[in-house]
Amino acid sequence: MSDKPRQKTAIVIGAGIGGTSTAARLAHAGFKVTVLEKNSFTGGRCSLLYHQSPDNGGTYRFDQGPSLLLLPRLFHQTFEELDTSLEAEGVELRKCEPNYRMWFGDGEAFVLSTDLATMKREVERWEGKAGYERYLAFLQESGRHYELSVEHVLLKNFTSLASMLRWSFLRHLLALHPFESIWTRAGKYFWTERLRRVFTFGSMYMGMSPFDAPGTYSLLQYTELAEGIWYPVGGFHRVVQALVEVGERLGVEYRLDTAVERILLSEDGSKAVGVKLESGETVLADVVVNNSDLVYAYTNLLAPPASAEQEVMPTPYAESLSKRAASCSSISFYWALSRKVPELEAHNIFLADEYKESFDSIFKKHLIPDAPSFYVNVPSRVDESAAPEGKDSVVVLVPVGHLVDTPPPASTSSDGSAARGSSSELSHANGDINKGSSRQADGDIKSRSPPSQPGLQPTAHQDWPFMIALARQTILSTIAARTGVDLAPMIIHEETNDPMTWKQKFNLDKGAILGLSHSFFNVLCFRPSTRARRGNPLLDGRLGGGAFGRVAELIGDLGRSQGTIGGLYMVGASAHPGTGVPICLAGGRLVAEQVLEDLHMDVPWRKPKERKQVGKLDRMDEPIWQDSWEQWFLLAVGLMAMPWLVLLYMVYLNLT
Repeated sequence: MSDKPRQKTAIVIGAGIGGTSTAARLAHAGFKVTVLEKNSFTGGRCSLLYHQSPDNGGTYRFDQGPSLLLLPRLFHQTFEELDTSLEAEGVELRKCEPNYRMWFGDGEAFVLSTDLATMKREVERWEGKAGYERYLAFLQESGRHYELSVEHVLLKNFTSLASMLRWSFLRHLLALHPFESIWTRAGKYFWTERLRRVFTFGSMYMGMSPFDAPGTYSLLQYTELAEGIWYPVGGFHRVVQALVEVGERLGVEYRLDTAVERILLSEDGSKAVGVKLESGETVLADVVVNNSDLVYAYTNLLAPPASAEQEVMPTPYAESLSKRAASCSSISFYWALSRKVPELEAHNIFLADEYKESFDSIFKKHLIPDAPSFYVNVPSRVDESAAPEGKDSVVVLVPVGHLVDTPPPASTSSDGSAARGSSSELSHANGDINKGSSRQADGDIKSRSPPSQPGLQPTAHQDWPFMIALARQTILSTIAARTGVDLAPMIIHEETNDPMTWKQKFNLDKGAILGLSHSFFNVLCFRPSTRARRGNPLLDGRLGGGAFGRVAELIGDLGRSQGTIGGLYMVGASAHPGTGVPICLAGGRLVAEQVLEDLHMDVPWRKPKERKQVGKLDRMDEPIWQDSWEQWFLLAVGLMAMPWLVLLYMVYLNLT
């Protein structure tokens, strides 16, 4: 009989960026890993759409979700810790220059760049030489947010309320400005409304309004301005593909078109033992890592088993999760153009004239706003393989409110589906903008909005083909008015995703493309933990999904001996540390380390590295006196205090 220990096994549900990176790391640590993916492709939202040119002149390629690579250090770190590199895996990153062109309704444009000469010119146009000095000060603060967040938040786990009490984190808390908004912090450095908008729109990447997003998130502006925006040649999915290939070399098995029906637990519910597939097959494992949408997983995959006569009933914890603030959804257009449009850069932002009102419509009222801010990506501008020669691929992302629950209109059929423009068509309107709808889109969103609200409600019963057509008219007219280019006659093929698409294709709760919101009480230990939480019948769902309920749940969990489900872990946008591709990569690292620590196994990437020998010319020698105002101030105070100290000492000697 062999004394060799049995190889540990792991199941990963979902092949998104968090799932593929976790799978590769666990395989690197010696696990036998199986990844189960409901779709026929890997990457989740980091996947690609294609269209073959009708004249066989080439292929158009579109990034279905993310289209720009930020925080490059986290990508390089992931591959280095898997004993390889992006370059070795054939991933070529190209720098996008400029970062963006910002288009305003008054005809002006602002160019954002990593080039200081460009930024000096652009900032001084609006705020003068003093404005550029303030811009450098803004970079200093946002850079501090970036470095502190990476070291103390993104690469550290927050497993309970006690995790917040780490001194290494607490001593930097106020420096991260979590209790002020990005808008407030930007207002200290930029004194015109125009530049405040330019340096705050990035909160959209976190699915939040700049008027609500914590000031910490200015780190996004910093990484763009200091490290640049990058694009993987071949599309963003190229990074996922590389992780899949690394994993497969290490023995990871990918099973596509394989949907999971539920996560199997032990009889007492204390431990995950495997999964049951929709096909009826049971797959057992030592560890289960969930990379499907977290709210979906708690609501469906961990719900009590349903009988043939009874629907799945979500647990109280799942219900409280569904009540938490969620990020936005989007209507996304994928356009194949008949020619190039040189007026557009690789990345373009069109900001609404009513800036705050448009964000309030999305994040507070959960509407499709009358005049939204939106993002236009032309991948063929930086990677010519994204479109046939002489033509462009264009992706337009229009942030809209997530799906809201409303009763179905009277015209719905008996089975609950919409009578017109059924959402089951996934709202892919190819070529004909009114396909699937009996109504003609003869206006924009504003022309159809009721007088009582600045937008339209995104509901499951909405006539989505009609809504898409209205949004299309709104976007095309805005682009034409600001750039002078009418894209409409150039569009030879169109596909769209709407909130129902995101919900149905990727199981995203409410169609929220970025998961749960990132407000203060939805991050750190307040965000759902990477270890799956075991329900608490005494507290769950009794205090609502607000901040008070979350704090109460955390306090209640401190005194529980079995507050988690053993062997079950959560990775992805709604789990700690949060949303965004690089953040989910960091989450994959945290989860893999947690799995290995719980099983008392070595973490391969923690092995100490050889220290590089520092030459004589490169030795750090910090000067004792830096001639700063703080040192001069302390010196002056010391000199003024010296006579008094001498006097007090003499009095002390006389008295004794």
